Amino acid sequence: MIAILVQEQIGKKEINQHLNTAQIVLLLVSPNFIDSDYCYSIEMTQALERHKHGEARVIPIILRPTYWRLSPLAALQALPEDGKPITSEFWHDQDTALYNVTEGILMVVEQLAIPPSLAQQGEIVVPSPPAFEFENLVLLRALTSHKISVWSVAISSDSKTLVSGSLDKTIKVWNLSTGQEERTLTAHTDGVRSVAISPDGKTLASGSLDKTIKVWNLSTGQEERTLTAHSDGVGSVAISPDGKTLASGSRDKTIKVWNLSTGQEERTLTAHSDGVGSVAISPDGTMLASGGLDKTIRLWNLSTGQEVWTLTGHIDGVLCVAISSDGKTLVSGSRDNRIKVWNLLTGQEVWTLAGHTDSVWAVAISPDGKTLVSGSRDNRIKVWNLLTGQEERTLIDDTDGVLCVAISPDGKTLVSGSLDKTIRVWRA
Repeated sequence: MIAILVQEQIGKKEINQHLNTAQIVLLLVSPNFIDSDYCYSIEMTQALERHKHGEARVIPIILRPTYWRLSPLAALQALPEDGKPITSEFWHDQDTALYNVTEGILMVVEQLAIPPSLAQQGEIVVPSPPAFEFENLVLLRALTSHKISVWSVAISSDSKTLVSGSLDKTIKVWNLSTGQEERTLTAHTDGVRSVAISPDGKTLASGSLDKTIKVWNLSTGQEERTLTAHSDGVGSVAISPDGKTLASGSRDKTIKVWNLSTGQEERTLTAHSDGVGSVAISPDGTMLASGGLDKTIRLWNLSTGQEVWTLTGHIDGVLCVAISSDGKTLVSGSRDNRIKVWNLLTGQEVWTLAGHTDSVWAVAISPDGKTLVSGSRDNRIKVWNLLTGQEERTLIDDTDGVLCVAISPDGKTLVSGSLDKTIRVWRA
């Protein structure tokens, strides 16, 4: 049960009872709340004691600027992020701040759902995402079956299967551990620009210059359906974390959102003024990011299709976008040779990374969200510290431009595809 305490309820018997029984207590904090006697009352002290002993989680929600850090609430983890008030100028708008609050509450709910056997001394033990050991990367093998440039690679959630898409009109499925080619899919009539694998590893989606999206059974290689609503080539596809939704970006300037299981088109998003080069879906499945040749990145509410905001700063077309596993960071690569790192919660630019000397065609973020890998037309793969913006390493083995990169979910493998028809597999 969740108890929400607002100023108007202070002193009421019912809310006092909730404070003694609720698993989560939300305190809507304003100057009036801090000035009230209730903030220092016996009931509040009891709620804070329950929090201290792991019997409840008390979360202050900072509505307006106030000196709450000098109150009994100072030791608590407040929302929004870093205790920045919902009404402050830090947030792009109040909807963004409330989204951050919701995300924080859901995280607490998920933690409370973890079985007690995983808790130690009152603290919830949450497995950390694997680190990407880029320092130890060595070239393991090169896969050379494609006849023309490789534009897209994707790795399954169990890190066992690699899928590649090429301008030779084919999709190839590989055993990532051995490099063995398992099958070739040949239904597209023009180059394949993008591939995506569903989280359960059962479904593959591919987008092609033939204006279609094809949905495949990954284990059998059988084509299940073809989606044909775009009027120009499809440059990017992405599948939501729950495996229910497919998003596609096209040269026709639109993004389409589909029901993956039925192939039904659910909505079309039309704010871009030029072709859409890349789409990505946030880990919680609520947000869609799109990068356009109109030099903009747009953020959308995936369920409603409403545009949340537009990010500007690149001086040429945006070719690729990626979202970190915690949903807080967005990375974009552009024809302007630059990579930009954005705070996805506020829409603010964090870093501009200027190491490449030609267009940045691909970006990928490590599972732990600490490392960024980029691929460029300058034949370079660069590894960056995403927390500091520092370049950590450059891999030079491609004889032509790097068009795509992917990091395996277990953090042990990096895969790149290039204009020279080759897929390279790097292993830590």
